[in-house]
Amino acid sequence: MGYVNDMLQPIPLPDMAWVSQTFPRPTLADPAAETRAQLAREAIRSRIRPGMRVAVTVGSRGVANIAPVTREIVAALRDAGAEPFIIPAMGSHGGASAEGQASIVREYGVTEDYVGCPIRATMEVVQIGTLADGKPIYIDRCAAEADGIVPVNRIKAHTAFHGRFESGVMKMMAIGLGKQKGAETVHREGILHLGPNVERMALGILAKASILFGVGLVENAYDETMIVRAMTPEEMPVVEPELLATAKQNMARLLLPETDVLLVDYIGKNISGEGMDPNLTGRYIVPGLTGGIQNQVLGVLDITPETLGNFVGLGMADVCARRVVDKISLDNTYPNSLTSTVTCLCKIPMVFDNHRLTAQAAVKMTPARAPEDVRVLRIRDTLSMTRLLVSRNLLPLVRSTEGMRVESEPAPMVFNGNGDLFA
Repeated sequence: MGYVNDMLQPIPLPDMAWVSQTFPRPTLADPAAETRAQLAREAIRSRIRPGMRVAVTVGSRGVANIAPVTREIVAALRDAGAEPFIIPAMGSHGGASAEGQASIVREYGVTEDYVGCPIRATMEVVQIGTLADGKPIYIDRCAAEADGIVPVNRIKAHTAFHGRFESGVMKMMAIGLGKQKGAETVHREGILHLGPNVERMALGILAKASILFGVGLVENAYDETMIVRAMTPEEMPVVEPELLATAKQNMARLLLPETDVLLVDYIGKNISGEGMDPNLTGRYIVPGLTGGIQNQVLGVLDITPETLGNFVGLGMADVCARRVVDKISLDNTYPNSLTSTVTCLCKIPMVFDNHRLTAQAAVKMTPARAPEDVRVLRIRDTLSMTRLLVSRNLLPLVRSTEGMRVESEPAPMVFNGNGDLFA
């Protein structure tokens, strides 16, 4: 790209300063102990009968303390005389294969040895009923054959829709428990119908499946567990919206209202279901959703090793570095879009040879500003909100924003011999 590189070579990049952000930090000192206490509630404990075969779901990536919380659930079931086992509940993730999903579960630390029970992974589903609108209700075959099911998930804001139920235990049942076929059923009418369809499918599963109880976790702005709540099937539709409101109040965010260029070091499925959380970046794929920082050009510099080449979310960017494209896996990415019918998330933006050129391209394409006046903000990923880099011209706004503090003097961006900001 000699001519393109020559065009970008003279574009100036601003000096950048380190800035910190602080948020309220309610935290559970011992999430495992809180899980035990929740499961000891009579309303929960009385639902477990000796000899029951119980499927415990594990699905979403990046959930704090998922391994110890799952181990406590398994222990409580075994102590009551039940025979628990783990099932991956993650729709089409893991390449939509049983082996891929079992591997992801073990990557979370939920191994047979650690939790004390087997993992049973299958992509086979069973239809257990039909919704009023005719949609079939599918759930994992192993779960359908069990005497009880315990869905477990973090409750948080969803990246593509807002509603009474977003990411949480209800969505785990509607999409995760349904495997690829169930997830496809919920997504079939498109992203604008996803919220209502998740709710209808989850309520249908509560009515038709043997749900023993659910366990919801809420995290603070530092990705630490602040709430563990066990819920009976009757409590789930009432309690989960309350926990979702608490999660939204405590989520991390970018405290600045706007910038011109937002550079994101890493995206990946271990960061967010959409690679990077639009609740922070402001890049929603659904018309009408608002929130996050407003920006004109967004650049992605790399993808995480943990995402295994899944580049969902790259389509929200305007520019990216070539190293991103060199690492992508179509096999690990396309099943998500084929299932969800959302293609824009896995489109590839403009590609530039290294980080320097990617940043220069973002600056050059910022409309209505001279390059030397462009405001730039750089983050590691949308989970890392406590330390950021901002351009010199954003410092007055930082100093006037509650919760933000300037930590260093502005300095030029330092690129290595390949023109990259990091190896």
